[in-house]
Parts: sequence; C-alpha cells; structure tokens
Amino acid sequence: MPSLQTVVCLVGPTAVGKTALSLDLAEALDAEIISADAMQVYRGMDIGTGKVLLEERRGIVHHMIDVADPTQSYTVHDYVQSAQAVLSDLAERGRMPVVVGGTGLYVRSLLEQFDFANTAHDATLRAHLTEQADQEGSQALHARLRALDDVTAARIHPNDARRIIRALEIVMTTGQPVAQSRMVRPSPYRPVLIGLTADREALYRRIERRVDGMMRMGLIGEVQDLLAQGCRPTDTAMQAIGYKEIVNYLQGQCTLEDAIDAIKKASRRYAKRQWSWFRADSRIVWYEGSEDGMMRDEVMPYIQRCMTMG
Repeated sequence: MPSLQTVVCLVGPTAVGKTALSLDLAEALDAEIISADAMQVYRGMDIGTGKVLLEERRGIVHHMIDVADPTQSYTVHDYVQSAQAVLSDLAERGRMPVVVGGTGLYVRSLLEQFDFANTAHDATLRAHLTEQADQEGSQALHARLRALDDVTAARIHPNDARRIIRALEIVMTTGQPVAQSRMVRPSPYRPVLIGLTADREALYRRIERRVDGMMRMGLIGEVQDLLAQGCRPTDTAMQAIGYKEIVNYLQGQCTLEDAIDAIKKASRRYAKRQWSWFRADSRIVWYEGSEDGMMRDEVMPYIQRCMTMG
C-alpha cells in the first residue's frame, strides 16, 4: 500500500492572518505554498483579493495564483485538477506542500478527492435549461435551484447562468443535491489541518483595516483596469467582494463611502460563512491568531508530531 502524502493545510476566515503564518510555516518546513482562494486564481485581481506581493514571498514558490483570466469562469473542478498536479510534482521532488486559503470548498474537494468528471451529464437537459435562461433570465433558474438545492444556490451568484445551469443539470439528473452527487475516490493525502481564529470583534477590526488599506493601494484603479480589459460586471471574477461594490460605485449606483461600507459588511458576512464551514470539520486544530502574527512556534510542534506519527 503506497504511503500517503502529508499535506499541511492552513484555513480560517478572511483577514485572520493566514498569509503571514503560511510564509513562516513554509520557511520552517522548506515547503512550497498552494493557494486555496477562489479569487486569487485570477490575473489582475491583486489588491482586492489580498494576494501576497512577489517581493513579500521570501523566495517561497507559490502555486495556484494567477492561473486564469478574469473573463473566464474558473471552476472547482479546474482548481482540483491543477492543484492535484502540483501536489504530485511536489511529492516527486520531495517537497512539503502548505495549502493555505479560505475557500473551504476548494480545500475539501482537493483533500477528499471529489471526482467531478464522473458527475452526471445530460446534454439535452442542459440545452433546454440554457434556452430557458435566455428566455426567462438566470435569476428565474436560480430561484428553481434554490428550491431544489438551497445550499448550492447560496454559493452561486444569480447572474452566473453557466454555473446555475450546471448545478440544475446535476440535481435534476441525479435527484440529489450537488454535494451528495459527487463521486469520491480514496484520497492519497494525509492532511494536517490547522485553523486560525480570532475574537469576532478583533477580526472585524482587521477586516475594516484591510479594506481601508485596499482603497489606499488603488482598488478603484484595479477595477477600472479590469473593466477596460473587457471584464463584464456579470463575470464570475467581478462578483468577488470588493469588485462588485466598486463597479456599482463606478456605474453611479452608490457613493464611494457606501461602496466601502458595503465591502466591509460583505467581508464580515463572508467571514461568518467561513467560520461555519470550517467549524464543521472536526479534523481542524484551532489556534488563536495574534495581532503580531508570531505563531510559528505555537503551530510547528503540532505539525511535527503529526508528521512523526505518519
């Protein structure tokens, strides 16, 4: 029986301090970092997604960042396929991976080996749903999906017709929610799951400081550049927190102050959803994030014990 590949995973809500700790852990483990962030995959979306700058990466190789154009709709399946290839390459080279990010579905799909390729397909049904979307609008199909699979509907924007149609195809073909219809293969990984948490009010203050920092760094200009490059407000990438609110401001739908307030509120709601997702995973060992970010000495003994036990 082949040995399992150890994969250190660092998860938690936005702005809790994952990036700083991931760099410290990667240095200590002589590891390479694999991002698990659904929006950092897009090129040109740097400020609003909180990408670690190239000059701040300490020479540590980062994977799964800037792998898609923002006009594309990059799926979980796309991510899993590419991230699995990275993990295989690291195993062959004898390098330790550190997966870091707040997109719980990406982390879970990667570790648990969801086989999206075998999920049900029905070309006739898909064509029919596509026609309905053209005639009735994607919001009408989103309402139908919400009635059949509210969990999946909550993760898909009402304007994202392609993902809505795909989800409806799966649900209507299998008779099961999307999460239950995915095939799962034996995983070749032994995950060491580390979670960062923080006092809620402290985290909210960090979120507000982060948003203010993004505005100072030029988030408005970044969104303007993306629109000039051909991104549409309805593109999946442009539905990211921070981008859709700035688009609304640029289109005259709200004031800049209202847009910034909306970004902060959406970020707080997102942090709550992340907490709920990750708290449901009993494998995660939680640590309280510190303002100074000096947590490596707290976390490394646990990782080393797990590696020794493996």
